[in-house]
Amino acid sequence: MTSPNLLELAGGLLLSLLIGLAGYRRGALSESGVVGALITGTLIFGLGGWEWGLLLIAFFVSSSLLSFYRSADKEALAEKFAKGHRRDLGQALANGGLAALLAVCSFLRPHPIWFIACVGALATVNADTWATELGVLSRSLPRLITTGRQVEVGTSGGITWAGNGAALGGALLIGMLGGASLLVLGEGHHAAIALVAGTAGGIAGALTDSLLGATVQAIYWCDVCHKETERPRHRCGRQTRLYRGWRWLNNDLVNFLASVAGALVATTLGWVLG
Repeated sequence: MTSPNLLELAGGLLLSLLIGLAGYRRGALSESGVVGALITGTLIFGLGGWEWGLLLIAFFVSSSLLSFYRSADKEALAEKFAKGHRRDLGQALANGGLAALLAVCSFLRPHPIWFIACVGALATVNADTWATELGVLSRSLPRLITTGRQVEVGTSGGITWAGNGAALGGALLIGMLGGASLLVLGEGHHAAIALVAGTAGGIAGALTDSLLGATVQAIYWCDVCHKETERPRHRCGRQTRLYRGWRWLNNDLVNFLASVAGALVATTLGWVLG
């Protein structure tokens, strides 16, 4: 194991700071979200390299743009979600924490499979974000992934054809960028694996997110508004009661576990194909 390159870490810190501040000014990150971006970005850029950082930037930029797309139409659904479009520290770590951990592992024990796992992890969070931001705009009601029963728009675990298509696009974007990066680095024999395994991992991870949301994620009920929500305290200001799921399993943890599932699927396919 070699010592960390302080210049690369400093460069990763500076670039992460610039991206974090830009996200804060655009309303995509809260103050704590900037801290999360600094932590994950510095590790991913500084220890992983530009090819790792490119995936993170693609996720952050594309998901942030989609969160503002037709935001007025999504405002009515805000009460259902645990948090708004301004990502905080918890969301930043849930979305980029595993990729940062994989960058550390890659630095400590270099192997191409770590990058494949990173592609799967970031493809998952990108696919899930795209599915959420575009799926809620679907003209058809979502169906619960476990039973196929129609549910209200924004219900955890509800899926639509539009959302599934968006998830595929989000996963494919990260998979393509991962494969293209390896081509640039002269690792063409791994490029196709990154594309296929990363995209498949992203789709599997996004479906895992929906499955957890429909079964064990903590969902609350507001007795005043008679509405389901992911918030322990509803937007009306009233305390909610646990409706279903495990109280400790919030949306951030579900997102992190989904990224783990996506990384594991990508890693498994990487070993099989490679």
